[in-house]
Formats: sequence, structure tokens, C-alpha cells
Amino acid sequence: MPDTWTEHTIVTAVSSGADGAVGVAESRWYVAVVNARHEKKVAESLAARGVDSYVATQREMRVWANGRRRAVDRVVIPAVVFVKCTEARRREIVALPFINRFMVNRMAGADSKRRPVATIPERQMATLMFMLGQTETPVDFSPSVFSIHDNVRVVRGHLKGLEGQIIANPDGSHTLAVSLDLLGGATVKIDPLDVEKLPDEQG
Repeated sequence: MPDTWTEHTIVTAVSSGADGAVGVAESRWYVAVVNARHEKKVAESLAARGVDSYVATQREMRVWANGRRRAVDRVVIPAVVFVKCTEARRREIVALPFINRFMVNRMAGADSKRRPVATIPERQMATLMFMLGQTETPVDFSPSVFSIHDNVRVVRGHLKGLEGQIIANPDGSHTLAVSLDLLGGATVKIDPLDVEKLPDEQG
């Protein structure tokens, strides 16, 4: 159920009338909540208005019941469109009919009734785009922020250079988990031979 994802993250969605972030001059990545299965159409509508946006998708091959095969772009984070703009522009965008609301950071301003609108660091957006664009292994998304096992760096293959934490699964396979802070974490199957353990952090 796509809308359930937004309700269980540590980022909480609010109505457009409750947005209360302090205005900023530079462009940042915001998280817009839209109707499920309309993510790509929303991105197209924003592009037509000169607004940069990103829908987290991954190309995969679908096989239909009649045996027909077709490459499709699977939406990895349903009901979400990332929007890059200034705060002033965001306040205009939130009024568009196809934008339900923007997410706020539930962990910030806990003592305030008006929490700041959530923004995603540029580096984390680049990591997400890199994962989805480089691996042919399905990337899944967990709404939980987790702490697990060894910190590693991928040293070979399409994801070379990516850093994250490795999980040993009950079936003997391994998963690379990359934390994206407010959004939770992205996970992808990985061969342990393709990673190296990072030195433990000191002090």
C-alpha cells in the first residue's frame, strides 16, 4: 500500500497549510507526497514548469502471463517525488493540485507544533541515484533507520565506491544497506567478494 510508506517513516507528512520552514535562498531537495502511480506524471508536470524533480525508479524486465517480456521503470519509493528548488518556489509548488503535501522532519523541532520541512542532502540523493542507475539487482527500500554489522566499501562491479553496511541473510546471501537518514535505507543483494571492510572509526 503506497501511502502506508509515508506514514511509517521518521519523516511525517503534513497538509500544505502546515508547512513552516524558514525561507532559504539556495535550492534543496524536498520530498513531495503525491498520489500513488502518478509519480512520473507529476515529474513531467513539474518539468513543464521548469522545476527539477526526481522519481526513484529502477529499470527491470517484466514477464507477462503470455510470455511477453518488457523493460519497465519500477517506482522504488511509491507516492514520492523528490523536488529540487528554493523554499520560495516550494511554497508555490505545494499549491499545485497534483502535490498532496511536503514531508516534514519529525526529529527536528520536537518541541514545536510547526516542524521544519524535510530536506535531503545532495550527497544522499546522489547515492540513491547511483544505486538505482548502476545495479541490475533489485533495490528495495526500508522505511526504518537501522544499525547493522560491518561497514564496507564496494571494490568491484557496477556499485564500486559505494559505502554501506553488510547484512548476512539466513539463506546465506548478503545484502548491502545504505542509510539515507530521514528516508530510511536502500538495500541491494551483494557478493561479499565485491566488498572490503572499512577501518573502525576511532574515538
